[in-house]
Amino acid sequence: MRVYYDRDADINLIKSKKVAIVGYGSQGHAHALNLHDSGVKDVAIALRKGSASAAKAEKEKLKVLDVAEAAKWADVIMMLTPDELQADIYREHLAPNMKQGAALMFAHGLNVHFNLIEPRDDLDVGMVAPKGPGHTVRGEYQKGGGVPCLIAVHQDKSGNAHDLFLSYASAVGGGRSGVIETTFKEECETDLFGEQAVRCGGVSALVEAGFDTLVEAGYQPEIAYYEVLHELKLIVDLFYEGGITRMLEFVSETAQYGDFVSGPRVIDAGTKARMREVLGEIQDGTFARNWIAEYAAGLPHYRRCKQADLDHPLEQVGKRLRARMAWLDAPADATPALKKAG
Repeated sequence: MRVYYDRDADINLIKSKKVAIVGYGSQGHAHALNLHDSGVKDVAIALRKGSASAAKAEKEKLKVLDVAEAAKWADVIMMLTPDELQADIYREHLAPNMKQGAALMFAHGLNVHFNLIEPRDDLDVGMVAPKGPGHTVRGEYQKGGGVPCLIAVHQDKSGNAHDLFLSYASAVGGGRSGVIETTFKEECETDLFGEQAVRCGGVSALVEAGFDTLVEAGYQPEIAYYEVLHELKLIVDLFYEGGITRMLEFVSETAQYGDFVSGPRVIDAGTKARMREVLGEIQDGTFARNWIAEYAAGLPHYRRCKQADLDHPLEQVGKRLRARMAWLDAPADATPALKKAG
């Protein structure tokens, strides 16, 4: 693994460029403000006409341009819109208008890796992907730290693409904690797998199944909620701080023994085999094709599945219990942390 730090980057490379951020969600907000605070004087937010985000960007004294105008203006463009919108944005607004020899950047590799976007031959194309939500990218930067980033080069027309992308990563704070070199293939496939099999799909399904098991056995739904969902934060925080080792240091011996004898019965060889199937569908492009087709069809299956999750008794019970948890009140600017960025 190759890791870079601020000392390895020439931050003046990005400071000399006009940078346009396409999109102003959680990540767009963080990238733009961190770049600005790192001395990048020419930063603009590229938005569709009539976007509600324009007022938010202007409130931060950031220049706002429509996407085509930004493409003509910028030397570097960072695409920070949802995956399913990027191909159309590139085809309609960026490809016809970007400067010859400009740089096009992404924070997730899906569209490039699966050829939904085929960048012009004259462009430098790469990735800088902070490994954290936008509010953390911004918050850690303001504290003097930074969120680790991934960096990848897909196309190096100028011969200087890697140095430019490393400079960008340093300017958003990544060089303070480490910028890890990867590829579009590796980032895309591992990120999709993590989302589907573990972080989102796997955990959600596990929690719902645990809740249903307890309720069907006659236990109170409120108690089941606390045991399978609410207390999960404790474990995740320990994982985050020090991996499985730290979790084992802090939970009781009873909990550890239960982990050792029951965990492998729930997540067994069959589970791992199905994980391999999921990974295979990611690697061969099946998932990407299905997702793009689902989006083009108006998201019927997506909407049904999402509504089923929202209607699950676990959520109904949780909503009532969380309403009594005053400590959960979050500042308005933390809301975007709940949204996927890339």
